[in-house]
Formats: sequence, structure tokens, C-alpha cells
Amino acid sequence: MLIDLLTGANPAASWTFALALLVVVSVVVWLLLHLVAGTALKIEAEVAEVWERGQRVANNTIHTVKLIEIAAGVEAILQRAGGIATSAQAIKAHAETCPGCPECFLGRS
Repeated sequence: MLIDLLTGANPAASWTFALALLVVVSVVVWLLLHLVAGTALKIEAEVAEVWERGQRVANNTIHTVKLIEIAAGVEAILQRAGGIATSAQAIKAHAETCPGCPECFLGRS
């Protein structure tokens, strides 16, 4: 019987066999494509997550550089403020011990 299907001795049976084979192959191809599409969606979701985390890292890197610059500025301000505080203490100490202040201090130009 299989030989008759393959040689075409019975055309109706050969067509039926060919159509059945086509349906089976089509179902297998559809199933494989469905699996590939599902895997592609999973990969796309993972890539999107990696991309988002990469952007966060890049954003944090930019902020880190800015924070270093701000820290340097704050350090300069603190040094200058320390100098101002020292000068203010010297003025206070002078004012407490000098009987002619503030006239003596203002007249020192």
C-alpha cells in the first residue's frame, strides 16, 4: 500500500497522503516557529532589563564625577571658611585686649 501511495498508482490516496503530510509538516513548522518566537520574546525582555541597568550604571557614573567635583568645591570652601574663622578669632582676641578698639583696628589701613 505504501508503494502505491508513493508511485501514484492510486491518485486519490496519494493526494490524501500528500495533504496529510503537508498538514503534519505545517504543524511541526508552526510549533517550531512558535517556540522560536517565545524564546525571542524572552531574550528581548532580558536585553531590555540589561539595557535599563546599563543606563542606570552610566547615569550613576556621571553623578559620581559630579559628586567628586562638588566635594572638591566644598573642600575649598571649608579651607577658606577655616581661614575666615581664624581671622575672626584673631580680631576678637585683639578687641578683647585692646582698650582703643574698634578705632585702632579701623585706623590701621
